[in-house]
Amino acid sequence: MLRHEVIIVGGGLAGLRAAIELCDKYDVALISKVYPLRSHSVAAQGGINAALGNNPEGRDDSWEKHMFDTVKGSDFLADQNAVEIMCKDAPRAIYELEHWGCPFSRFPDGSIAQRPFGGAGFPRTCYSADLTGHVLLHTLFERAISKRLKVYSEWYVLSLVSDGSMCHGIVAFDLIRGEIVPILAKATLFATGGYGRVYYYSTNALINTGSGIGIAYKAGVPLKDMEFVQFHPTGLVGTNILMTEACRGEGGYLINRLGERFMERYAPKAMELAPRDIVSRSIQREIEEGRGFDHPLGKCVHLDLRHLGEKKIMERLPGIRRICLDFLGIDPVYEPIPVMPCQHYSMGGIDTNEKAETPLSGFFAAGECACVSVHGANRLGGNSLLETVVFGRIASHSIEAYLSERDVKPDEKLLEEERKKVEKKIERLTGGGKEKPAKIQLELSKIMSQYVGIFRTKDELEFALGKILEAKERYRSVGISSKKKHMNYELMSALELEFMLEVAHTIALGAYLREESRGAHFRRDKEERDDSKWLKHTVMTIDREGNPSVSYKDVVITRYPPEERAY
Repeated sequence: MLRHEVIIVGGGLAGLRAAIELCDKYDVALISKVYPLRSHSVAAQGGINAALGNNPEGRDDSWEKHMFDTVKGSDFLADQNAVEIMCKDAPRAIYELEHWGCPFSRFPDGSIAQRPFGGAGFPRTCYSADLTGHVLLHTLFERAISKRLKVYSEWYVLSLVSDGSMCHGIVAFDLIRGEIVPILAKATLFATGGYGRVYYYSTNALINTGSGIGIAYKAGVPLKDMEFVQFHPTGLVGTNILMTEACRGEGGYLINRLGERFMERYAPKAMELAPRDIVSRSIQREIEEGRGFDHPLGKCVHLDLRHLGEKKIMERLPGIRRICLDFLGIDPVYEPIPVMPCQHYSMGGIDTNEKAETPLSGFFAAGECACVSVHGANRLGGNSLLETVVFGRIASHSIEAYLSERDVKPDEKLLEEERKKVEKKIERLTGGGKEKPAKIQLELSKIMSQYVGIFRTKDELEFALGKILEAKERYRSVGISSKKKHMNYELMSALELEFMLEVAHTIALGAYLREESRGAHFRRDKEERDDSKWLKHTVMTIDREGNPSVSYKDVVITRYPPEERAY
């Protein structure tokens, strides 16, 4: 058994930002299923929002205007107290990152460059070419390592240990040594990212299974707003690799088969810089109505950057050009990019308040795995990276307050009991069951993309729920081919599949029950937003039989009452 005062699960931006703050006072360990520099935060491309007012077209920007854009973009489901905290803190967070060595792109006067992003009234997205997540992650990792942070790489968390009221630590799997290890902690923070691989078409890395969300749910921690799934409008056809919103922020066009800039039909003012939910639905409609392209790798529309010129593309979007050359053999300087909408981000997640606290004492969550909620029904591009650094820091302050206010004594016996349960689960999986985890996961992801996607109906969601329940029943018969634990990725896939099934169940059920359209949740049979019945958060907990128990709670509205959302 290992012991640390604070355990942070997840090596991305939220986890590292919390670790930096806590390392000076506590014995902190960070657990990551990959080497932290391979965390999915590294794949973020376009930028991070803050009302700095550096862009000549954004001199009048302010945190209040950033807040309004965020609340409007959320379709008024975001908790406005949390949004205010994030937007007020954004400039400080950016300058802190700059002082720590983050190489932001610059304007000629030396100030941090800012560009337009979707749903924003001002160009407030700070960036480093199209590698923003990459440079942010390296900056924070270097800072954390300088503070001698203990890192356990290639460790998978399999269980959150709770007595129903307090968190006592975790049970983890050391993949390299093939050992199940209980880790006792006074405070535990999950910063485990999203669940993209629950969907077939996703911009997310293979590591984004949503297991952290599922583990918390299985431990009795509530999940919030799981039905709200963001689809990015521009995934590279065939591979689903993200073509950053910065492509459109820098002036890129979306073109259909008829040569039209079709966004004029759907968002005549914002055009290509409408919020992501609107642009994704618009592209999908163009494809469904026969105005898309029939690419050998799938139906798509074109993202056209050619008019930007080689110099601007190489300065602002070099990574995008490289991806297009490497994966499709096309050069966006001379050819349009074939794109299609793909699952991208999870607005829902572990239910937390504005202090990153959960209802389980000693357990905290931050970043994409958490639902504060600052994104509500739809996240604006550039706000996710901001959320990680702002609420990662806030989580560290909450953990410090928690530990300073009480004498926390985790129970070793509970951890040992949980370790035995995990061992039994692994014994069952290695016992030769007839079902293969890869097959169930593939079928699950296709069901989610087809029936719980950009457009939804009651009948489709009911069908999806039935298939998910069938998959959960089939999971009881899952078996893997090798009993060895050392570097057994099939075993890890089988273990994570259990949590993926729970995450998929909560998404589909929340979507089935929410009889309205709001943000990224669009019901073809209920196309209007209904504030009289549905201006509320969906909350799900697991009951004693292992089924979701659904309740609702009010949205926090402080400054901006709901209004029509038009662009």
